[in-house]
Amino acid sequence: MIILASASPRRRELLEQIGCKFEVITSNADEITDAGLEPHQLVVQNAHLKAAAVAAQHPEYPVLGSDTVVSLDGHIYGKPRDKEHAREMLNTFSGRTHQVITGIVLAWKGKFWQAWETTEVMFSSLSADQIDAYIATGEPADKAGAYAIQGRAAVFVDGIRGSYSNVVGLPLHCLDGLARKAGIDLYDNGEGSSS
Repeated sequence: MIILASASPRRRELLEQIGCKFEVITSNADEITDAGLEPHQLVVQNAHLKAAAVAAQHPEYPVLGSDTVVSLDGHIYGKPRDKEHAREMLNTFSGRTHQVITGIVLAWKGKFWQAWETTEVMFSSLSADQIDAYIATGEPADKAGAYAIQGRAAVFVDGIRGSYSNVVGLPLHCLDGLARKAGIDLYDNGEGSSS
């Protein structure tokens, strides 16, 4: 069993999809929002903080920390503060290609393994009505970049280059490779509850 140090239902669904045995224990670590960091540095540091906080309390299991941001023109977009902020983000992404970057960190037996994944997402041109209708659904509220590729915003996406699961919130291929390096079996983890 591993511990997922995240309350994200998307990450939970992705781990369930691949048959991983895990338990969710949310991290109380304060996330860094320092705009002076490169996007991949920011997400890896936040993932490390989350994993380390939970691993300190539960050293008996491997812990997975993860963090996702959206980046465009050197600017980092996290979760929107409110509806107007979500509208600004979606207007910015309209008709353009942005990057989704996820950092992952595995903590186990006092050691840390880290990686990050970048996926390019091409948005079609969006009308003000499309954006307003999407915001009215409430879906953008807790999503990095104010959209869910696995939800209603799927119709905005012209194409992607890279990992689809990364855009959802957890790059599964990257995670599998990192777990192998760390000697952690995501699938045959012995006894424990599955979330």
